[in-house]
Amino acid sequence: MNSKSLGILIIAALVVAAAGGYWLGTTKSTPDGDTGISTSGPRQPLFYRNPMNPEVTSPVPAKDAMGMDYIPVYAADDEGAGRAGTVQIDPVTVQNIGVRTAEAERRSIGRTIQTVGRVDYDEQRLVQLHPKTEGWVEKLYVDTTGSPVKKDAMLLSLYSPQLVSTQQEYVLALRNLETLRASPFEDVRRGAEELVETTLERLRLLDVPDHQIADLTNTLEVKKQLHIHSPANGIVINIGAREGQYVTPPTELYAIADLSKVWVYVDIYEDELPWIRVGDQATIKVRAVPGQTFRGRLSYIYPYAESKTRTIKVRMEFDNADLLLKPNMFADVTIDASAIPDVIVVPSEAIIRSGAREQVFIRRAPGKFEPREVVLGVSSQGWTQIREGVAPGEEVVVSAQFLIDSESKLREAAAKMQEVNHD
Repeated sequence: MNSKSLGILIIAALVVAAAGGYWLGTTKSTPDGDTGISTSGPRQPLFYRNPMNPEVTSPVPAKDAMGMDYIPVYAADDEGAGRAGTVQIDPVTVQNIGVRTAEAERRSIGRTIQTVGRVDYDEQRLVQLHPKTEGWVEKLYVDTTGSPVKKDAMLLSLYSPQLVSTQQEYVLALRNLETLRASPFEDVRRGAEELVETTLERLRLLDVPDHQIADLTNTLEVKKQLHIHSPANGIVINIGAREGQYVTPPTELYAIADLSKVWVYVDIYEDELPWIRVGDQATIKVRAVPGQTFRGRLSYIYPYAESKTRTIKVRMEFDNADLLLKPNMFADVTIDASAIPDVIVVPSEAIIRSGAREQVFIRRAPGKFEPREVVLGVSSQGWTQIREGVAPGEEVVVSAQFLIDSESKLREAAAKMQEVNHD
């Protein structure tokens, strides 16, 4: 498209916009019953304004370059108008352009958030098992990932020279205590008892199970292998060592996850964040279990936003006694956000958003509409919260407000020019 065609389109758009403002601003009541801005008695125009550019005025009737009549501006237009930009239209015009109003009211508003989440392990129910000493894996009793295990179930046996020497020291301490138990010297007896307690504590710190310590105490026979048991119920999700492997404290022998409860992560958009609270009820559905709904609660809102997606991560908890929910599954999530009680709301279509501000038009009297800047809150189900600017019971315009807004802006500009001319 060349520059000449573009210029013609721009001029045509301006003509259409100006024509709307011209029609709304110049229609007036006549003896024949024509519609327009309400008047009372004959009026004399203060001046005439260019329909295409309100800043251009004339003291006498005139036409612009396109042959359109200048719009007369009357002193009566501003009588009782209140704040700048107030528009007064006769009832017939109000009906013709389809003006409808609704009352601002107090009510509770809520919202249901639907999104997609990801099932994951409950981090508080993950166990990573490491040896407390160096040694060699003698035998694996649980050797496949995904195997269910019970608490205290035997996982593997480990040969460690340090464990063998510590057992020997414990046996010697027990025999020494038996020999010195009848000593007449209290310090000698107390020293023998302390040696037993010290070596016993070392065995416990090295994770020697109680049943092996009890067996060692009763038989005084040193065991070559240390048994390592599961610290919790769960599913084995990782095995970090195999039979014959040399392991050290940094080696992860097993990772065990208790899946009786799972977490579900979802990403919440910034405009949804004001609605959610810790404790909100949530439901999920997964394709692997069609027809079944799982119920849980929102347990944590992370205190930061993702830099790339501009979303906030939210965590929910769900019972999973039947192990139907598997980590890394996708789920359809519904969050029943907490309702916000007793707030002033208006229909959302009443809001005029110009970018720099938000406003509504208040019906002050029949045919009289006043622009009002407002401070908005949350929106839900066709209602928008008004924090400042509107009181309960006031009527707001919910249709044809853009026509009224166009006329309001022209009147406001004309009023400013009139003040300049008077100065």
